[in-house]
Amino acid sequence: MNDKLDLNLLRVFDALMTDRQVAAAARRLGLSAPAVSNALARLRRATGDALFTRTPGGMQPTAFAQGIAQAISASLATIEQSLQGHARFEPATSRRAFRIAMSDIGEVWFLPTLVAALRTAAPQVTLTTVRPGTLELKEAMAGGGVDLAIGWLPELGAGFHQRRLFTQHYVALMAAGHPLAKGRLTRERFLRARHVVVQAAGTGHERVAALLKRAGVAEPVALRLPHFVAVPYIVSESDLVVTVPQKMADRAAAAFGLVARELPFDWPTFEVNVFWHQRAHQEAGNRWLRETLARLFAAGRAGV
Repeated sequence: MNDKLDLNLLRVFDALMTDRQVAAAARRLGLSAPAVSNALARLRRATGDALFTRTPGGMQPTAFAQGIAQAISASLATIEQSLQGHARFEPATSRRAFRIAMSDIGEVWFLPTLVAALRTAAPQVTLTTVRPGTLELKEAMAGGGVDLAIGWLPELGAGFHQRRLFTQHYVALMAAGHPLAKGRLTRERFLRARHVVVQAAGTGHERVAALLKRAGVAEPVALRLPHFVAVPYIVSESDLVVTVPQKMADRAAAAFGLVARELPFDWPTFEVNVFWHQRAHQEAGNRWLRETLARLFAAGRAGV
C-alpha cells in the first residue's frame, strides 16, 4: 500500500492533530516516538506539505493540515464505527479512561454525584477533566482526545451532537452580613456594590462581564478572576458581590455562609448540555457515559 493510502499514516496525522506532541501521539498509538516521526516524514512526502512545524508550544499544523484534518478525522471515525459495529460496553469490568471537558463549576456540581455513581456501576473506569479554555476543544474532540464536554459551550456547533441537561440562570452571591443580603435588592443598590467578575475563558460565561457592563456596573470592577472556584472563599470574607449560576450558589451558600439573591433586572438564561463528536456517536462506551450523565443530571434532577 503506498503512502497516500496507508491508514496507519492517517492515524498518526490524527493523533498529532490532537496531541501536538510526537511523544504524546506515540503513547496514544502505542508506538515509539521515532516511529511517529518516520510516519510524519512519509506523510510529508505523500502530501508535499510540511503538515506540522515544531514550536516551543508543540507541533503546530500548517494551513494545509488544518484544511484536511476534519475530513481525515471523520473518515477514521466512520471506519472505527463500522469495525466496532454494535460492540457492547461492559461498565462493571471496563478499565476505560474517559476525558471530559468541563469548567471548575462543572467539577463542583457534577463530579461528586458522577464519581459516586461510577464507584458502583463501573468501579475500574477512570475520569480526567480538562478545562475547555486550555485546549482547542473542537480538534481535541474530533481527534478523540476528549470524549465529552459538559457546560455552556456555544462554540460547539457543526459536527457535534448535544443533549440538554438543564437550563440555568444567574444570581447575586454575597456574604450573609453584606448590606445587600437584607431588604429589597434594587437595581441601584446592586450597581453601587463592589463586584467580582469571573471571566471563565472558553465557556459562555465569558459574556458575563459584558452583560454586567451593559446593566450599568461601573468599570473598573474590584476584582476579576479566571475561574469560579475561589469565589466563595473571597466573597465570604469581603464586601464583594459576584454574579454566578444558581446551582453554584446552591452549593456554596450553606458551606460558606453566603446569601443568594435574584438579580434586580432581566438577565438571559443559558443551557448546560453534554456534547460529543460525530466520531463517538455510535461508540458504546461514550454512549453509556452520556446516558449516565443524562440519567443523573437531566432537568428536574440536578444542574449547574
